[in-house]
Amino acid sequence: MLRNPRPVFARASLFVVVSLLTACIDSQGIAPQANRLDAQHLDPGSAIRSAEREAAWPDAQWWRVYADPQLDGWMDEALAGSPSLAMAAARVRQARALAGAVEAAEAPQVDLEANLQHKRWPHDFFYGPGELARTTTWNNTSLLGFSYDLDLWGRERSRSHQALDQIRVAVAEARVAALELQGNIMRSYIHLALLFAEQDIAQASLAQQEQILHLAKQRLSDGIGTRLEISRAEAALPETHRQIDSLNESIALVRHQLAMLAGKGPGEGERLLRPRLALHRLPGLPAQLPLELLGRRPDLVASRWQVAAEARGIEVAKAGFYPNINLLGGLGTNATQGSMLDFLRYDKMTYGFGPALSLPVFDGGLRRGELGAAAAGYDLAVEHYNQTLLRALQEVADALVRQASLHQQQQFAAEAVAAAQRTCDLALLAQQRGLTSFDTVLEAQPLLFQRQLKQQQVRAAQLSAQADLLLALGGGVLPEPGGPSDASLAPREPALRFLPKP
Repeated sequence: MLRNPRPVFARASLFVVVSLLTACIDSQGIAPQANRLDAQHLDPGSAIRSAEREAAWPDAQWWRVYADPQLDGWMDEALAGSPSLAMAAARVRQARALAGAVEAAEAPQVDLEANLQHKRWPHDFFYGPGELARTTTWNNTSLLGFSYDLDLWGRERSRSHQALDQIRVAVAEARVAALELQGNIMRSYIHLALLFAEQDIAQASLAQQEQILHLAKQRLSDGIGTRLEISRAEAALPETHRQIDSLNESIALVRHQLAMLAGKGPGEGERLLRPRLALHRLPGLPAQLPLELLGRRPDLVASRWQVAAEARGIEVAKAGFYPNINLLGGLGTNATQGSMLDFLRYDKMTYGFGPALSLPVFDGGLRRGELGAAAAGYDLAVEHYNQTLLRALQEVADALVRQASLHQQQQFAAEAVAAAQRTCDLALLAQQRGLTSFDTVLEAQPLLFQRQLKQQQVRAAQLSAQADLLLALGGGVLPEPGGPSDASLAPREPALRFLPKP
């Protein structure tokens, strides 16, 4: 009686599979070494812990808190016409196109080839003597080829996921570029406001110096002054004029810089008027700041997607250690005699179909090198994420510390200006009544202008600190938390496609 061939076939198949797997190149000893920091376990610092908690979060158009219509319009024009943002958008389109090309590898491939040759056959041992010797015929072929990678271990699927993650990285980096552009415009605009304030102080100083010069000349004409007083009053005028001219130059340069940031010519920047910035109270911080930073800062989102992409790269490299099977097929024709179109006849048809096995046995360390490079790339992405997270927390804490300090400095600066103003008024009144000399007035005026200048510098620093905190919180660029899940940030072991993944 004949035996049932199925058990024998099953044992043979199992033996073949085990043999193929054991014949694969060993990948042991190559694994990532970096670990991601847990944001919830990091100490955010006393500045963040003591910040007032509110539910509000910076709006995507965070610069509108300054209540300057000119700034609002300029920022909108910059976001629409900046070359840096156009480049970021082009990188997103490029990533999407590359992802489409990678994803195409998962689909069946069909191609058509045709070759038409008018060929003369020689008379030698290989071709003749025979019917074709010393003849000229059409040697034409055509082939409709088919191939399909079964992707048993998910290599192509992991490549597709990696390409999709790279798209998300590009999108998040485009948001980073937009946030950086907004920050640069805001800082330049605050600097422009400070220059106008310094110009006002310089103009006031010049007017005061001219008034003192007029007073000195009046005293001389009245017979109670000297030419030395006139000379001393005139000595300060050239330097003040120089300062005013330098400020005019700086204002023009900052206008040109703002035009460049907005993707405009220098002439467009010249129409910018004096900024009218208002300092408002900032929204409070969320109760779980590190977690919120993970979801809203675009640089952290980009770093997390990069970690996910590198994890898929490890999966691609590991799948290369396992055997794979492709399905190949072809339908074509072949004709070496007859007319030019004889190869299209039915009796000239040929076809073939079957699997093709690919088994890595020895490659000189190629696959181990690729896996090692993928593991190192994953470690690099993880450490970059850790560094970005730490920098994000530092930026928020630094901005809060600066805000608290500048709030105190603004109060002290206001008190100093008020005291200097009183001193100046009293010195001028005493001099007019003949109680003090003219030197007292000359000494009191510069101190007042110095204190006023310092007050404006502190106010500009407050405006910048407000912008820095809004930017450190992500600027409202991402309205909702985003980014890959924690499970997507770790590489997985290859598994057969028809088996459930662990």
